[in-house]
Amino acid sequence: MTLGKVTGTIVATQKDAKLIGSKLMVVQDIDLNGEVDRKYTVAVDAVGAGIGEIVLVATGSSARQTDVTSNKPIDAVIMAIVDTVEVAGKVRYYK
Repeated sequence: MTLGKVTGTIVATQKDAKLIGSKLMVVQDIDLNGEVDRKYTVAVDAVGAGIGEIVLVATGSSARQTDVTSNKPIDAVIMAIVDTVEVAGKVRYYK
């Protein structure tokens, strides 16, 4: 899993039938201080995340293990919206 910040959306009118109804989001990797990286991922949103939210992203075969993504042709899924990040007793992020 990786931490990311939702920075955009993708609209695709022509797509595989298994993806119809799936919300595609652009997620930018972040470090533990909330600073964005230059790496972007397009992920299916399984939890109703919005622009600007900090999320957990699962990739690879694990991305197809949620109820929303089961047996779909995806490689990344937003599977949690983060409330708090705490490292070594210090809160790094609080929603």
